[in-house]
Amino acid sequence: MLRQSSTSIPIRAERPGLFEITDKVRSFVADTGIQEGLLTLFCRHTSASLLIQENAAPAARRDLERFFAAIAPEGGSYEHDDEGSDDMPAHLRSALTATQLSIPIQDGHLLLGTWQGIFLFEHRRGASTREIALHLVGE
Repeated sequence: MLRQSSTSIPIRAERPGLFEITDKVRSFVADTGIQEGLLTLFCRHTSASLLIQENAAPAARRDLERFFAAIAPEGGSYEHDDEGSDDMPAHLRSALTATQLSIPIQDGHLLLGTWQGIFLFEHRRGASTREIALHLVGE
């Protein structure tokens, strides 16, 4: 019988960058008891995003963070700066990444690759707590 379950995960990032949330997501999936299905994750913010990325080598995360800082730098000639110099660069970085992910669930497990993890990508300095909505449909 098809079932569904949903929750939200609050994430507080101390700085801009990638923060792994895979364990929190795995815990939610395990608690539902759903064995086969599709999990949707949604970041409810316009200046943070979600990524599935390398979770074994911290250098990969640092390189990604530097890349996005270079292509959407603070201090650019942006018209929108209502919340500070990191405001518009954060929106640009979110536009280039994703605010929603879909991950298959099989045998009660996330079907991630060996070195894949789920990350909140915080694009602001001093950001507030971010909320990630999770919705799992399956049986």
